[in-house]
Amino acid sequence: MPHTLSPTSDLLAQTLALSGFHPRLPQQRRLYEAAKSAIHRQLLGAGSKLPSSRDLARDLGISRNTVIAAFEQLAAEGYVTSAMGSGTYVADLQAQRASMRGSGPAPRGSSQGRAARLSKRGRELTSFAAGPRFEIQPFAPGEDDFSSFPFKLWQRLQNRIWREARTDLLDYGQSGGHLPLRQAITEYLRLSRSVKVTVDQVMITAGTQQSLDLCAQLLADAGDTAWVEDPGYWGARRVFQSRELKLHPIAVDDDGMVLRESDLATKPRLIYATPSHQYPTGSVMSLARRRELLNIAVRKDAWILEDDYDSEFRYTGRPLAALQGLDIDDRVLYMGTFSKVLYPGIKVGYLVVPPALVDGFKSALYDLQRPGQLTVQAVLADFIALGHFTTHIRKIRQTYGARRELLRRTLVQQLTPRLGGKVTISSEESGLHLVVQLPDDADDVALEAAAAAADIRVKALSTYYLAQPTRRGLLVGYAYCTPEKIAHYGRILADLIADGVAA
Repeated sequence: MPHTLSPTSDLLAQTLALSGFHPRLPQQRRLYEAAKSAIHRQLLGAGSKLPSSRDLARDLGISRNTVIAAFEQLAAEGYVTSAMGSGTYVADLQAQRASMRGSGPAPRGSSQGRAARLSKRGRELTSFAAGPRFEIQPFAPGEDDFSSFPFKLWQRLQNRIWREARTDLLDYGQSGGHLPLRQAITEYLRLSRSVKVTVDQVMITAGTQQSLDLCAQLLADAGDTAWVEDPGYWGARRVFQSRELKLHPIAVDDDGMVLRESDLATKPRLIYATPSHQYPTGSVMSLARRRELLNIAVRKDAWILEDDYDSEFRYTGRPLAALQGLDIDDRVLYMGTFSKVLYPGIKVGYLVVPPALVDGFKSALYDLQRPGQLTVQAVLADFIALGHFTTHIRKIRQTYGARRELLRRTLVQQLTPRLGGKVTISSEESGLHLVVQLPDDADDVALEAAAAAADIRVKALSTYYLAQPTRRGLLVGYAYCTPEKIAHYGRILADLIADGVAA
């Protein structure tokens, strides 16, 4: 039987796998910092028993002496307590603080006071750090590779905007975003995605998360049901949970969402879908399923939220048309982002809403979000209008396509002779990650942890499910990773997979 990590080992392994988590400190100190952080954030609650030093060393792939040294430091500072023959436990920090200051109330501004002021919803949302657990990052160690971004060109365009000293770009913006950018996006979506859109329907947001949040706030009430793909995008689920919606998982196969009688017995208010390239499996929703979903949205009086998150990254053939282009009943809200095609930190996305919703969404965007960054929007508008966006997409498509092929070829060459047909690797010519499909009895969570111990960041497919997982696999990102690291660490990852599947 494959070894399964304890929840504590898994939590610490996920933290240590983050490239930005104290990368220059010795491993002993990194483990100490990871445990201390988890205790402060109450991810490890008072009284929680830690794994033995022997088990934790095995789970993390480090020496037992390293674990013992970290435990001793935590004990010396009062974070844990040890009992001979019983084990190591997380100390009750709040009780320690109370005893130090007596039984009076927590001082204003103290960390205990801040924690106590979190709402029930706040505690639920912060009790599970979803981002580090589910965000697909480059699978090899090192800095994210954004070398394809045209820094100098972008700087020239930015400098020109600032030299113009336009005061209108310093305000919030009340019309849904910078008009030239909305015009450029409108033209782009019409030509490349077959979206039916006018300039007035386009809203500029701070990315997909904000687009989803606006939709959840304006189109659903607390207690309403949202259909979500299963497995599916964790970020959408977190938004819906924050708005107190009930999540109903819809299974996904090679043709997209599979709507069963039990699903149709529920009444969704929102239906979240990634039809052009399902996240995370990579499947594409068939035309029959698309039409079925549109008909159901009309019958159920539901809104479809179409997340077209990576449509630019199709490496052979023309990108598939958007679901919104088939919608004749105005039930689809279409959203996209520039974070994938430019760089994550740009935080600029767009939301296309049906005509009847335009006024309400513009008002809410201003009232609730106070949009800004008009200078960035102006630079981006010029970047698109002058043809640089099209050139950039063509360039990175070639770059990422070559990296995808290199990773796939490396894994196939290493795994096929050893595992035969036990493991399959996604062949979709699109996206920013591959899915390594594992046998049903494989422990993909344990493989993720084993890879993390080797400084390789992959994600277990089974963890993306709301319902009982029906598939096991690993999600391996390749776009922001240099070819040299892909070749080297691809072989290491293949060895880990071969050993894990054979165990």
